[in-house]
Amino acid sequence: MLHLKHLHFLFISSVACLLLSCQHEEQKTLSGLQKADFQTTIDSQDIDLFVLRNENGMEACVTNYGGRLVSLMVPDKDGVFEDVVAGYPTIAQYLAKRQNFGATIGRYIGRILNSTFNLDSITYQLVPNTAGIHCAHGGTPGFAEKIWTAEQLDARTLKLSLVSPDGENGFPGNLAVDLIYKLTPDNALDITYTATTDKPTVVNLSHHSFFNISGDFNTTVEDQLLYINSSSYTPYDSLKCVTGEIVTIEDTPFDFRASRLIGERHDEDCLQLNITGGYDHNWVLDTNGDENVLAAELIDPKSGRTMQIYTNEPGLQVYTANGLRGAMVGKDSIAYLKRSSVCLETQHYPDSPNKPQFPSTALRPGETYYSRCVYQFGIQPDAVK
Repeated sequence: MLHLKHLHFLFISSVACLLLSCQHEEQKTLSGLQKADFQTTIDSQDIDLFVLRNENGMEACVTNYGGRLVSLMVPDKDGVFEDVVAGYPTIAQYLAKRQNFGATIGRYIGRILNSTFNLDSITYQLVPNTAGIHCAHGGTPGFAEKIWTAEQLDARTLKLSLVSPDGENGFPGNLAVDLIYKLTPDNALDITYTATTDKPTVVNLSHHSFFNISGDFNTTVEDQLLYINSSSYTPYDSLKCVTGEIVTIEDTPFDFRASRLIGERHDEDCLQLNITGGYDHNWVLDTNGDENVLAAELIDPKSGRTMQIYTNEPGLQVYTANGLRGAMVGKDSIAYLKRSSVCLETQHYPDSPNKPQFPSTALRPGETYYSRCVYQFGIQPDAVK
């Protein structure tokens, strides 16, 4: 017969096992990522992995290091969930090598030429980090290397906050940024940015996920279909600096007004494509800042997945991962190869502070910066079984 103290011990042990089991269940993600692999502390700031889920089983994993989307699980035509964004399985890998997988880019995505701009008759000198001359993606460190303050508002929503101090990388003003990641009931990833400043400054924030909506990063995105609601783009000079022109896409490889294969024309002998080795350009959207008008659509015929983009931003940067060469080995031990993904970044145009003909990126005290990007996932109607 068991003694009473033995029964008490067994009861406590059972409770402990139950608690450990619950904790273990909380660590599980549909993507296979482990929260423990992202939990660390740097300079007294905690880094973690946050899991968002909607009622349909869609899942997003986000780390507050760089405000990064680490994984995004989306169903295909057969209801099979697969990860559609590139990234690493541990925080150590994100910290080891500078890259922009899933990152929040700021204070200014793209290049500010010669690392200088004039605002309200004041000339600001930024810290160059590209070709020793230009300031790209907000300088180094940019928002992609910052540890954001995180607050999970509910099962589907994460709020990230950051204050970029006055003078950081040469930018004026204490800039306070709030970023909301939300999974909606209709399978969209809704990303909203707001920001305020105490001095006149410039702001251009964007999301930098590398998408392959087939769910298979061993394959190219060249056989996926792309539509862009745009009739013009902003070309580069021979050094990949925007010229300030806005030119028509008519009769060029940049015309995606009718949905067509990404790879259909991106290797044509064209000055603009030769400069960048593929698509890496800003399209001028014809949506007039209306978030309810379709800006772009990506379709993967094999999986049946679609991804539509809605935004209030005037531009869309399309980058076909021309610089990936297999050196970065990510989730599932996949070496990310050239054109194995595509970035679709809603934004203002590059170098707008130096191009008065472009929409302004100025933000002043008393104003609130607002930017929204919605990645809406679905299934092609004729792909549903």
